[in-house]
Amino acid sequence: MNEIIRESGHRKGNKILNVGLENWIMSGRVVAIANANSAPIKRMVKQAREVNTLIDATSGKPTRSVIFTDSKHVILSSISPRNLSARMEKNILD
Repeated sequence: MNEIIRESGHRKGNKILNVGLENWIMSGRVVAIANANSAPIKRMVKQAREVNTLIDATSGKPTRSVIFTDSKHVILSSISPRNLSARMEKNILD
């Protein structure tokens, strides 16, 4: 079984977070994790798609959460916001 969070050599102490289906992001760059079903979030995803800052990490699976980063990128994930939040908490504690 793959590790959920791995140490990254990019920045000392920064870790990467599995957002599903072997897709990884730098956990230190995450600003917010939201449920993908609300109308305001759907509008933000549409805007990100229009300005080419959307990253689809779902591999065709249903989008369950939307991750916002400090670089203004919007990442779609097939993992639930609750599970991503738990992974982030584990990342902080490790």
